[in-house]
Amino acid sequence: MAETPLIIRNLTPNHFELKAIERFETLPTVASGQGLSNVTKNFTSLFSNKTSSPAPTVPEGAKRFSHEEVSYGIEPLKSFKSDIKPPGPNIHVVRLTFEAEGEQHQLDAPCPEERSTVLTPITPDPRFSYTAIYLPQHSHLTIYSSANLQSWMSKLKDETPLSALSIPGTHNSPTCHKALPSVRCQATSPPEQLDNGIRFFDIRVQPEAPEDPSKDGLILVHSVFPISLTGNKYLRDLIKEVFTFLDRNPSETVIMSIKREGPGSATDEQLSRILRDHYAGDVHRWFTAPRIPTLGEARGQIVLIRRFNLEGRLHDEWEGAGWCIDAATWADNTPNATCPSGDVCVQDFYEVLETENIDKKIQYSQDHLSRAAQCVCCLDQDPSSSSPEKGQPFFINFLTASNFWKVGCWPDRIAAKLNPAIVEYLCRCHNEVEGEGGDGKVVGDGSTGIVVCDWVGYKGNWDIVRCVVGMNARLEMREHA
Repeated sequence: MAETPLIIRNLTPNHFELKAIERFETLPTVASGQGLSNVTKNFTSLFSNKTSSPAPTVPEGAKRFSHEEVSYGIEPLKSFKSDIKPPGPNIHVVRLTFEAEGEQHQLDAPCPEERSTVLTPITPDPRFSYTAIYLPQHSHLTIYSSANLQSWMSKLKDETPLSALSIPGTHNSPTCHKALPSVRCQATSPPEQLDNGIRFFDIRVQPEAPEDPSKDGLILVHSVFPISLTGNKYLRDLIKEVFTFLDRNPSETVIMSIKREGPGSATDEQLSRILRDHYAGDVHRWFTAPRIPTLGEARGQIVLIRRFNLEGRLHDEWEGAGWCIDAATWADNTPNATCPSGDVCVQDFYEVLETENIDKKIQYSQDHLSRAAQCVCCLDQDPSSSSPEKGQPFFINFLTASNFWKVGCWPDRIAAKLNPAIVEYLCRCHNEVEGEGGDGKVVGDGSTGIVVCDWVGYKGNWDIVRCVVGMNARLEMREHA
């Protein structure tokens, strides 16, 4: 079977030129009496869902057996189908030298680990940094601008509608504690998620004393279960962590979706009263207008999406328009539905009853990414005007599912298949009309919408976050055109 030549996709705003291709031998030295299997240690990675050998690197003094000077141009946001033979797995490594904006950067492929790698600058004091993801099964290399994940929103202009951004998020965001396997959805804490680029939190709460207007206790839950087996965790503490992050990073915003769950007889209306009276009354810290803000309006604030009905008096907020972005009638277990408010379009198909259904979930997730990508946002409209034109909604895309009774369908097992599949889709196919993997759809701003993940950051793997944030490149180019 013929090898597929290397495809290079440039998802940065800069023109790239491939200048040199070098090949190095990387076979390990086998000591007398030892087989290769004893020298190369296999490892299992949760998010590769397979056992494989670590990708080779170029060791000190490795023999270079090929060097070719070339000049291949790769335009911003374009793919280049080369005639370059891909590296042979565990046999040799290809070193590519690129030039962009007068700087040279190098990349060894395959990468040292089965995840993204930062290109090595060989120009002193470089102004730019780039990250690459190599997919050996497709001979496909994708290059992104390396974002500072703590403050990635700082690169985008104030007038950009928040719904136009590609935003990574987490499902049941605070469920990182010791808990039932079907309850725990996250590998890392909310502060670590924020530091690594997450800007959407999915929160479920149970009012602790709903009948007493003076009480503000909101227990963090997942369905009817507490999120920790070692004692209740509270929304108040989570909010403090979010504001601590925003105080350090004022260019950022955090979108927070809140839903009532848990046991007991509390109502949505009681939850709305508690949130309004005890948490979200400060309009300088919370964006609670019933519309999608611009990034400039939202910086330094929590933008509240409500998945609950309102107490009567709150319908009079904001000059009778209501309170918060309305997602109260969120369609259940849906591959695609828009809330009556028109502000939220959601993919939340979660009943993966058998592992065979995971492929269906992957397809629904990719379809929703495609819907978001085709939108083109308006960058010069005042959203607070008396009659603003309705812009694009938040496309919220849950890469999550679970079945309590099937071990293979617990959140970590679903994520082990969904997250890599979506990384691959974003690298090869998302908003790509021409070239390998192109879906032939209309090219819009290329947004992913809000991509909501489980078990992101496990063992330090934040690739799906980098891919999502990297998809803001086309929008950034429009802003600076």
